Amino acid sequence: RVAELLVNARRPVIYAGQGVLYAEATPELVELAELLNAPTMTTTLGKSGFPENHSLALGAGGNTGTRMVGDFLANSDVVFGIGTSFQKTLAAAPVPTGKTVIQSTIDEKDLNGEYPLEEIIVGDAKLVLGQLIEEVKDRLGPEGRRGDQSVVEEIRRVRQEWLAEWMPRLSSNDAPISPYRVVYELNARLDKANSVVTHDSGNPRDQIVPFYAATTPRGYIGWGNSTQLGSGLGYAMGAKIAFPEKTCVNLMGDVAVGMAGTDFETAARENLGIITVIVNNGAMGGYEKNIPIATERYGTKYVTGEYARMAEALGAYAEHVTDPAEVGPAIERAKEISATGQPCVLEIITREEPVFSQYYR
Repeated sequence: RVAELLVNARRPVIYAGQGVLYAEATPELVELAELLNAPTMTTTLGKSGFPENHSLALGAGGNTGTRMVGDFLANSDVVFGIGTSFQKTLAAAPVPTGKTVIQSTIDEKDLNGEYPLEEIIVGDAKLVLGQLIEEVKDRLGPEGRRGDQSVVEEIRRVRQEWLAEWMPRLSSNDAPISPYRVVYELNARLDKANSVVTHDSGNPRDQIVPFYAATTPRGYIGWGNSTQLGSGLGYAMGAKIAFPEKTCVNLMGDVAVGMAGTDFETAARENLGIITVIVNNGAMGGYEKNIPIATERYGTKYVTGEYARMAEALGAYAEHVTDPAEVGPAIERAKEISATGQPCVLEIITREEPVFSQYYR
């Protein structure tokens, strides 16, 4: 029944969650997408479960997401969720009303949470995808719809329009530096196959998730159902322990440093050569609407600190970057130094830029 719905759909979208990563099911997900010629997105938690350099990739969608995610979800008729709880959280793009929704997850407690479901499959993502591949091949043949380039061309067009819209921010030479320029440089300068990247909560998450292209499973650690500022620093250290040969990077804001920054010393003491990129705009952006009185009376939105000097005192190599032209070279230097086992901290002085890639309808 699910295979029939997918084969007969006019505009299917595959909606992949972190269950794909847990099941190590990326090869099967790619094969099913190619057989169906189905555009494929991931949640923030599932980011890196489908290679974002694939021609059918829409990118990730959470609190923010690519324009491709927003457009293709809006215009879809069938949405197939694999390895996802389909919960309405900061880590999952909303599914528009009026869609035929199929959910496959390993935990039956995650079923029927937010959206009316047409069909349900309870099972491990790798096993479910493998069975669906065989069912689709029975209906479409061994090559499926691989020769059809119409969907690929549509994705390419939307991506080009979206990037053209954002390029003034991504390539901005203004100072204070745009946080999007920082993300742009990370995306351009890291070897994706040999890197693990994670964000922190709040604006850094919302700025990096759409624009950093994860191409290898576990090459990105996406999280965000909750907002423990500073968690990304620990995740980067854990990634370095798990993958000592890889460049492990966390992007965090200045308020997150106030919560967890003394653990730069932990990284130095344990010779964990991670790279921490701090986007320091001197503000706790995004929270003022929740604490208007404290913001007005006590200036709780605004914070100060010299975090490069702090990190250096705790044993890290550190740089204080104010010139947008120096962001890329600083990342290159940090890659070399972190490979020796010394953690690196790049404090980049940015402007507050509460403009986000959100195209949900």
